[in-house]
Amino acid sequence: MVDVTALGARVASGAVAPLVRRLFVRDGPGAALVDRPVRISALVSFRGEKRSVTPEDVDKVAGELVRRALKAAGPGEEPVDAAEATAVKDALARTLARLGEITVEDYEAVGLGPERFARELRANVRLAPYGLGADGLLLYERLLHTASLHILNFLTQRSTYVARQQTVQTQQLARLVQAVDVLLERLPSQSAEDAGFEERYADHIAARYGTLTIYGLDAGTREWPLDTAYLSLEATRPRAAGQAGRRNAEYPTVAAEQVLAGQDQVFVRGVAGSGKTTLVQWLAVTTAGRAYDHGLTHLIGRVPFVLPMRRIVRPGAELPFPGDFLRAVGCPVAGEQPPGWVERVLRARRGVLLVDGIDEIAGDRRAAARRWLRELVRAFPGNLWLVTSRPSAVPEDWLAAEGFGERVLARMSQDDIATFVRRWHRAAGVAEPVGESLLGSVRSTSELNQLATNPLMCGMLCALHRDRRGFLPQDRRSLYEAALTMLLERRDRERELHGPDGVRLAYATQVQLLQKLAWWLIRNGRLEMDRAEALQIIGRALPALNLGGIGDEEVFHSLVLRSGLLREPAEGRVDFLHRTFQDYLGARLAVQEMDFDLLVDHAERDDWEDVILLALAHARPKEAEHMLRRLTEPGTPRGTLLAAAGLRYAAEVEAGVRTRVEKGLAAHVPPTDFQRAREVARTGGDLVLGMLPGPDGIDTRTAYLSVQTAVEVGSEAALHFLTRFRDHPSQDVQIALADAWHRFERERYAREILTHLPDQWYVEVTAPDDLRTLRSLGGWKRIVVRGAYRVEDLTALIVPERLTHLALAAPHPVEGLSWLSAFPRLAAVYVSGEVDATVAGQVPAGVRFETVASTESTHLRR
Repeated sequence: MVDVTALGARVASGAVAPLVRRLFVRDGPGAALVDRPVRISALVSFRGEKRSVTPEDVDKVAGELVRRALKAAGPGEEPVDAAEATAVKDALARTLARLGEITVEDYEAVGLGPERFARELRANVRLAPYGLGADGLLLYERLLHTASLHILNFLTQRSTYVARQQTVQTQQLARLVQAVDVLLERLPSQSAEDAGFEERYADHIAARYGTLTIYGLDAGTREWPLDTAYLSLEATRPRAAGQAGRRNAEYPTVAAEQVLAGQDQVFVRGVAGSGKTTLVQWLAVTTAGRAYDHGLTHLIGRVPFVLPMRRIVRPGAELPFPGDFLRAVGCPVAGEQPPGWVERVLRARRGVLLVDGIDEIAGDRRAAARRWLRELVRAFPGNLWLVTSRPSAVPEDWLAAEGFGERVLARMSQDDIATFVRRWHRAAGVAEPVGESLLGSVRSTSELNQLATNPLMCGMLCALHRDRRGFLPQDRRSLYEAALTMLLERRDRERELHGPDGVRLAYATQVQLLQKLAWWLIRNGRLEMDRAEALQIIGRALPALNLGGIGDEEVFHSLVLRSGLLREPAEGRVDFLHRTFQDYLGARLAVQEMDFDLLVDHAERDDWEDVILLALAHARPKEAEHMLRRLTEPGTPRGTLLAAAGLRYAAEVEAGVRTRVEKGLAAHVPPTDFQRAREVARTGGDLVLGMLPGPDGIDTRTAYLSVQTAVEVGSEAALHFLTRFRDHPSQDVQIALADAWHRFERERYAREILTHLPDQWYVEVTAPDDLRTLRSLGGWKRIVVRGAYRVEDLTALIVPERLTHLALAAPHPVEGLSWLSAFPRLAAVYVSGEVDATVAGQVPAGVRFETVASTESTHLRR
């Protein structure tokens, strides 16, 4: 039997809206210009002397709603019989008749929202006489909710007063109505069994992925709600080699959570701690949450499947088929799923498959993983796929043949860092001046600025800044060492906490054991081990640790429960909470064991890169010099770049070795394309800035790539370097400088770069503060507004006489586009997505209007 809870939503707006309008009087000319609230009872058409609809017509409207809902169930699948359907119709008609009795005014009703407005209509309606059974009552409630949604949406459309007074609610109602139609198209008629399980599964997703672990928060608050913690980062689309410097080859960006909005299959690359797994969690929870007012229509009515590769790839085992997805990831409701449920979801093209961590499986298994992905994509077309990996784990366009587009998670901008730091301190209950002090240190200290590039590192900086009363380590090794001390020793000691069953391991003992586990995982190309393997490694180490007869089981439990670094993601499995700590601890033991040649021999392996760099940080001077010499041997281009990055980690390097490394880096400067520019910037940091040429005596392409390299470095020194190119005549260079605004501190970049540009190319604004900064420059000609916005902010903060080109990368507001007349010099406006013809007609005469698939520079700068 069909699920009755879905039937109310299965009546499309095209059917409901005309029925709803029949309940209200026809508006005369100028009705939309009303500037005051109106009582709803004065609007209904079946009450008063001049009524145009009789109470019998209300009965017909209710009957038509019931008929259309039951028709959606299909023959023989109706949840109620004919007699109960009549009772539902009668109860619904009586409830809709309450529109003529309630004293609520139109703008108040919109403020209530559909749920509370439905309760308002139902008040004083006795349902007992109608004799509704459980399914009949549920059908009545669903249809009343659907009718209420469309009634409120109708009220926002008939009066601009309501739209102005309830702007947010009006936009939400419009999105909800759109969501219902999308849901109707996407959601098939389901059995009650499938629908019931889907709801339980959605609850599991929300509980399992609805929080984030934030390093350094007190034990009781370490789990941060995802909706509070999530920071919208940007994802960029890599260009093909050889395209850099060409005008049609810009480097467009999009909010990371929007990567699936324009493409069904996306491969996202990001460094450790950049937010890949957080993005996966956010997409899973948002999809499962069924909150359809978020504007992400591509997620409506879909079902998320989170597939961490480290969990589903087992030695000697095949990758799972769809029916085994839930069991493979240890989902506790897997045993309840109806037979064939996953396949039915995927055949209906409703899946959101989130495959996290291609880099976290052994290299020899990645080809099998690609075949697995290819077969699933071909067998179940039309679903959404997001696959994540560290940048260099697989070659460029690794999944291009399977139809995947690529995106790269960008490093956090200065504004992102400020937002994260302030949220962290609010969540931790720390006074605001402490957070502002940290932000000042990050902005003024190049070493800290280079560390604060992703959420993981920012969280660690926040925790240590608080824990150490403002004193912060200035390099990566010291930062990790301080974090380990905080996690393993100081917190328990200062709170006088003891391990389980009285077991308390000394800091040095915990580190020694954890680094043995970490180094074993790295050497074996693993990110997860069996519990039995962990116990065996611990057991072999115990005789040398003199723990007074404590057994391996007790030690293992102490490490898992008290270290904060080791965890059991599933029964019988063990891994590190984050790959970064595994790499740090493994590198530490590698140096102790003098495994320097083993490290260098793996320089071409992407998953060893951080291990090698951190080993250079741990090594003594002669040991580091030995590694640097080997890394710069002829025929090792990747090793040369690693050596350049390693100079920042090694405490002391003999002058001859340093010169050798710098010469190796110089061979990569200037970079020949954008991908190499990113790589050189990431590894060379500030060191590469002194090697970059320009602005005089170089061609346009070299100048463009030099600017892009400095932008990727993103430090104070990089900003100073960019000031040399402010007057460069190349249009590509000028556009690159305008694009880089959000990569640096907003106001300073505007003063030192933007205000000096000879022409005002497109710049992005994401908040009113961006507009205020541009206004302080005297205004700006070309602006891209990205994300939600208020018309009042645009009209008040954009200098009218300066604006000539405007791009709106968000749904147009409820006010339409007539407000564009406030800008007398506006020549062109671009809007992403589809726009209703009525709204498009509001664009002032003489202004070029165009809808574009994307408001990225590729589409606008022509």
